Amino acid sequence: MTDLHWLSTIELADRLAAGELSSVEAVDHFADRIDTLDGPVNSVVLTDVDRARAEAAAVDAARARGDELGPLAGVPMTVKDSFSTVGMTTTSGSPTLADHVPTEDAWPVAALRRAGAVIIGKTNLPIWAGDLQSYNEVYGTTNNPYDLERTPGGSSGGSAAALACGFTPLEIGSDIGGSIRIPSHMTGVVGHKPSYGIVPAHGQIPGPPGTLTLADLAVAGPMARTVEDCRLGLELMSGPNRWDGPAWRLELPAARGGRSVAEFRVAAWLDDEYCSIDRESERLLRSTVDKVRAAGASVADDARPDFGLEKVVTTFHALLQAALAGGESRDRIEEFAADTSEGFAGDTRRLLAMRHREWLSHNERRLQMRRQWEQFFQSYDVALLPVCMLPALRHDHGPVDERMVEVDGETRNYFDMIDWMAPAGACYLPATVIPVGLTAAGLPVGIQIVGPYLGDTTTLAFARLLTEIVGPVPRPPGF
Repeated sequence: MTDLHWLSTIELADRLAAGELSSVEAVDHFADRIDTLDGPVNSVVLTDVDRARAEAAAVDAARARGDELGPLAGVPMTVKDSFSTVGMTTTSGSPTLADHVPTEDAWPVAALRRAGAVIIGKTNLPIWAGDLQSYNEVYGTTNNPYDLERTPGGSSGGSAAALACGFTPLEIGSDIGGSIRIPSHMTGVVGHKPSYGIVPAHGQIPGPPGTLTLADLAVAGPMARTVEDCRLGLELMSGPNRWDGPAWRLELPAARGGRSVAEFRVAAWLDDEYCSIDRESERLLRSTVDKVRAAGASVADDARPDFGLEKVVTTFHALLQAALAGGESRDRIEEFAADTSEGFAGDTRRLLAMRHREWLSHNERRLQMRRQWEQFFQSYDVALLPVCMLPALRHDHGPVDERMVEVDGETRNYFDMIDWMAPAGACYLPATVIPVGLTAAGLPVGIQIVGPYLGDTTTLAFARLLTEIVGPVPRPPGF
C-alpha cells in the first residue's frame, strides 16, 4: 500500500479487480495522503470522505456478489471545482456559489461515475476558471509542488498539482485558452485537450448553473500521470451531447503511424519570432526533437501550415473574447465598445464588445486555417509545439491588466502565455501534453503534440511512444 498513490489509474483498477485491495482501502489511502501532505500545496480544497467510503463500500459489495462492473470500479479520484458534482459543493472559485450543491453531475463527471469512479474531492481553480493561476476568495491559492512560490497554472491548476503530488490518479480538466495544457506543462503531468465537440461538457461552470450552451473553443478532457490513463479517460467521457444523442455517434479514426516513433511523420514548430520561448524551454524541446529524430522518425524543422503564429493568435484571441462575452452585462459591453485606450487591455475590451458581423469574419478566418491544417496533415502525422513561453511563473495576483512576465530578461505581456495555445485551440484540433524534462531550477517543461481534427488517437499514440523515449512523469521533491 505504500506506493498505491503512484499507480496509474489502469493499474489501480486492475488491483481492485483482482481483489488485492478494496475500494474502501484505496479511498482511505488517498484521503490520508491528501490530509497529510496537501496543506502547503492546497490543491484538493474539498473532500467528502464519508460519502466516498460509502460509495466505495457499495462497489466492494457489488464485486463480492460477482456483479459486472465498469473499468474504473472503485477507483478514487478528484474533480476540478468547475464541474458540477452531485452532493458536493461546486463553486467554480466564486463566493456567490460558496454554498452551491448541485443535484446533477456535469456530463464528464457522470460518465466517469458510470464507469465506477468514486469522487473523493474537488480541486482548486481561479474564479470562474478564468486565469492562468489558480486562486480565489473561497479556497485561497494553490501552489506548485515543485516550488511553492510559483503557480501550478490555471485554470486546472489544482487538478494538475493533485496529480503531480499523488493525491489522485485521474482528473477532469477544461480548456478554452489552455487550461488543461498549461497546468500540465507547469506541473509535469499529462493532459489531453480533445478535438472540439467530442466530449460533452454540460454542467461545467461557467456559465451559471443550469446553462445549456456549449461555448465555442471550450472542451473538457482528461488529465493523468500516464498517456494510457488519458486515453481511457477520453474514451469514457467522449460521445454525443444532449442535443445530438438520438442520431450522433463517435468513431474516431485509427491512430496514424505505427508501433514506434520511427513510423510517424513529424513536424517541429518549436519557436516563432512572434512569441519566442525562454532558452531553457527551447533547449529541452530541441533535445526532445533530437531524440525523436535519433529514434528514426522523419522530422521537418521548418514545416508549417500556410499561416504564421501571429495570424492564428490574433484570430484565437478574438474568438476567445467572443466566447467569454456572454458573462458580461449589457452596461459593461457598452462601456467596452466605447473604450479608446491603446494596448492589449483596450483591444481585449473592444473584442468583448464586437458585433456578430465581426465574429463572422473571425470565424471564416478560423475555417480557412482549419482547411490549411487539413492540408498540412496530409503530409505530417503530428506537429510538436511549445506549450508556453516559460515554465511555472511566480505568483502574481495584482490587477490582471497590469501583470507582466519576464522571459530571458525581456518584459512580456501576461497573456502572451496563451499564444502557443492558439494553433490547436482556434482550429479545434486535439493536443496532448507530456513532460519532457526539468529546467536547471527543477521546473517541469512540457511539449504539445498536435494532430489533425478528430486525430485524438494519433496524438495520444505518439505521446505514449515519446514517453518511452523521454521517460515517465517526474515526481516533485518531498512527495
